Amino acid sequence: MLVELSVVEQRYQAVLAVIRDGVPIVEVARRFDVSRQAVHRWLRWYEAQGLAGLADRSHRPSRCSHRMDPAVDVWVTETRRRNPDWGPVPRPVEASLG
Repeated sequence: MLVELSVVEQRYQAVLAVIRDGVPIVEVARRFDVSRQAVHRWLRWYEAQGLAGLADRSHRPSRCSHRMDPAVDVWVTETRRRNPDWGPVPRPVEASLG
C-alpha cells in the first residue's frame, strides 16, 4: 500500500536524512527528485523555524508597486465623469478619418 506524504512530511524526511543519517545532500536531492539548492533551502528553513519552516510559502507579492493611490483613482473617475467626451476616439470615427 502506497502512502502519500504531505509536502511538509517529505521535506522533513529529507532534512532528517541529511541531519540525522548523514546522507549527502546530492543523494537526498536525487531521492526526492529535487535540486540540491532545494535541499539546502529546506535545511535553512528547518534550522531557522523548525517544522513550521518547511510549510509551503505564498508566492503572492507582499505589495503591489503599480497600484494606484485611492485619491488619484477618485480624481480620475470624477474627471472622466465630468468630461464624458474625453478619452479614446471610438473606432468607427477613427476608421472614417483614415
